[in-house]
Amino acid sequence: MSERDTRNAAADGRGGGTRPTADEGSSTPEAERGATRAWHALDVDEVLNGLASAHEGLSAAEAERRLERYGHNKLPRKQQASWWQRLLDQFNNILIIILLIAGAISVALGAFVDAGAIFGVVLINAAIGYLQEGRAEKALQSIRGMLSPRATVRRQGQRRGIPAAEVVPGDIVIVESGDRVPADLRLVALSSLRTQEAALSGESTPVDKSTAPVMADTDLAERHCMAYAGTLVAQGRGEGVVVATGAATEIGHISRMIGEVEQVQTPLLRQLDRFGKRLAVIILMLAAAMAAFGVFVHGQNWEQMFFAAVGLAVAAIPQGLPAVISVTLALGVQAMARRNAIIRRLPAVETLGCISAIFTDKTGTLTRNEMTVTAIVLANRSIEVRGVGYAPEGSFRAGDDALDEPASEPVLRRCLEAGVLCNEATVSMDGQESWRVHGDPTEGALIVVAAKAGLDAEAVRRRHRRLDVMPFESERKYMVTLDRMDDGSLMVHAKGAPDVLLEMCDRVRAEDGYDELNREDWHERIDKLSSAGLRVLALAEKPGKEGVALGAPEQTGGFALLGIMGLIDPPREDAARAVESCRKAGIRTKMVTGDHARTASAIAETLGLTQGRQVVTGKELEGMEDAELRQRVQEVDVFARASPEHKLRLVMSVQAGGMVCAMTGDGVNDAPALRRADVGVAMGINGTEASKEAAEMVLADDNFATIVSAVEEGRKVYDNIKKTVAFLLPTNGGESLAILVAVLSGATLPITPLQILWVNMVTAVTLGLALAFEPGEADVMRRPPRDPDAPILDLFLIWRVLFVSALLVVSVYGVFLWALASGTDISAARSAAVNTLVVGEIVYLLSIRRLTGRSLSFDGLFGSRPALIAIALVVLVQMAWTYIPSLQLLFGSAFLTANDWIIIGVIGLAIFLALEVEKSLWRYFSRAI
Repeated sequence: MSERDTRNAAADGRGGGTRPTADEGSSTPEAERGATRAWHALDVDEVLNGLASAHEGLSAAEAERRLERYGHNKLPRKQQASWWQRLLDQFNNILIIILLIAGAISVALGAFVDAGAIFGVVLINAAIGYLQEGRAEKALQSIRGMLSPRATVRRQGQRRGIPAAEVVPGDIVIVESGDRVPADLRLVALSSLRTQEAALSGESTPVDKSTAPVMADTDLAERHCMAYAGTLVAQGRGEGVVVATGAATEIGHISRMIGEVEQVQTPLLRQLDRFGKRLAVIILMLAAAMAAFGVFVHGQNWEQMFFAAVGLAVAAIPQGLPAVISVTLALGVQAMARRNAIIRRLPAVETLGCISAIFTDKTGTLTRNEMTVTAIVLANRSIEVRGVGYAPEGSFRAGDDALDEPASEPVLRRCLEAGVLCNEATVSMDGQESWRVHGDPTEGALIVVAAKAGLDAEAVRRRHRRLDVMPFESERKYMVTLDRMDDGSLMVHAKGAPDVLLEMCDRVRAEDGYDELNREDWHERIDKLSSAGLRVLALAEKPGKEGVALGAPEQTGGFALLGIMGLIDPPREDAARAVESCRKAGIRTKMVTGDHARTASAIAETLGLTQGRQVVTGKELEGMEDAELRQRVQEVDVFARASPEHKLRLVMSVQAGGMVCAMTGDGVNDAPALRRADVGVAMGINGTEASKEAAEMVLADDNFATIVSAVEEGRKVYDNIKKTVAFLLPTNGGESLAILVAVLSGATLPITPLQILWVNMVTAVTLGLALAFEPGEADVMRRPPRDPDAPILDLFLIWRVLFVSALLVVSVYGVFLWALASGTDISAARSAAVNTLVVGEIVYLLSIRRLTGRSLSFDGLFGSRPALIAIALVVLVQMAWTYIPSLQLLFGSAFLTANDWIIIGVIGLAIFLALEVEKSLWRYFSRAI
């Protein structure tokens, strides 16, 4: 017996009970004895016997005993981290740890001002991350909507309502249209029962149910005698015996899978971790080497060199980088929220920027989740119906000819009217902008196509009054109504599976009466529509007879075929454009759906998926070894009839191939794959709570195009983080090099450690932060995805850091030595050096806005309002630092003359021109290579 069959059995999984008898408790069910059963493969009596239950249900005492034995019908919920745990998590970062060490050293040295500034940066960074996570979680709470349902059970033959949590194995549960199934049920009786199982199996349309058993190895989506916890009853009524509750249900199985799935670390966190460790090693080695050089070469004492080494470490550590990165990610979160993408975890913002594959569901994500009639085939013509969705707007075409008044076409009108009369659905305006179907989506589509032809469903139903109905049954596969037509005659209308209705028809309605039915010809027409991925319905009619019931044997034949209709859930208007944007960006879009392969293939071809004509089914996936699957997932973009295990394997396969993937989903069945994916993307409107809990991002509009917008935003965020790193590191490099040169040459320090920390604090939260607001580059969605294992500092940025550091240290040392040579005291000389460093950073900010592009332009100099505001703030703060006595006393600064500022300004201009020349040479040699 398979693992899935074992899970569905009751043994040790809340699936058993005791038969209520006169001698209660005398019978022990097979489930309690440890037997495992595939309930869907057993007939009704075997299931009831196996669970020691009966059609009358359990007794109250037995239900209480089973509740005590098996527990409440609830899924185990993961305990949420407390507020203080979430706050401490903000400090779990290598750069933050480096800052804390630097602060502790500053305290040990008595540099309390330095330490206070460092700890201030750490706390600001932690507060930003903590508050942003809280806002994202609040936004998510506002779109959660799966509530715990109540259940209707039969106890001792009496129907009663109880909390769903008190349902036990062996209970007889009654479900009706609109109910949510409270536990896994083996159906024992039903009437026209259909359930919506998209959240569990991925099936986009309601599933017809029956009581007949199926094979033990039948896929979950094909187990028509089962109703699973969490699914919705779309139509009809049913009774089922509970075979599993709580963690033993299919949803419970998926919940366990979620807990067992290992979450992967995001590329940004991996890079920052590597970067921080390497930076720490380099700083420590450099500081130690400098101290040793000072002691052994210049004869300095160990204590003095220790303080110099600490000063170099403080200079080299980019204190503002964690805060700026957090702010950049938070800005990305806000920008994505404005585009209907709600981010639950900050690092996911950047991870989106290196996505190379997106696994997406079909229904409601790539498609509108609105069944639509697109083709009508009559006896002598085929008609194309245009217009998608439930809005009654569209046109009819027969070949190249437009049908301006389709309702005036007799055969077409009869076909459309039959679809309205043999129908239980209604369509109404939902609010001011959208239309909504009340009832079965397929039946709703028939109402809509009639409205497109100008036929009002309510008016048609008033003119032709229904007398009797034989609801749709999965065993029959058709629905029949008896209607009194407006001329007083009786007419029987039928709607259902085309192969079944063809056998009930002996003629076909034509323009001038009735023609002989050519079944072979109609089967070819049906196959043609089916091969296009359309769901096909047939409609038929025949005169009724007074006093003859619909279920009478003579009512099953003698019909005249009116026509067949092809329906499809149409793609979203912007889905094809989004798929094309992904293709240009080097991102593979892969459809993973629970729908049939033929339907999936048709939608994929419409959307332009590169490998849409190739489809791999779930059964084919099961027969593949991991190595074969890794190969196939690179070749194929469409996967049909996929189970939760299949989706998880697909994600792990592309990750094993080095790709970074996003997985979209709305159902409980998607949750394990959402958790495993680099970025899990849940649907906000139709998504289940389990999928949202497992995801890093939630789409407020359930639209695939929103994912592409989020990817674009993620790439922009990474660009800005990269620019921030490229901006901050040369600043720290110039400062640390100034100390290093002073120690190696035995000269006086041009800038003190406290002044260095001041510059770092002021420029990081102003100039560095301005880069977080930079708009995306023009080619951001025309680049291939970046390598997630590529370091933040590539060869170009390493060169840029070294080059700018050298420019800054030469400029700072040059001004310092010039000031001393001019006769100024050391405080004024250091003030000139500090302001030279700040001006150098200002001009570098204007240059780094375009990493390699020209900055000597109006847009490059004045195109960013945040940059101009940051520069103005820095200028004001530096004026205060230079001229306010209290700050002079605290930081050792001094008054500067106008001549000093002229020299500093000329040096700043020289730095900017040198950077522009460097970028021009880099562009030239890059093109040459």
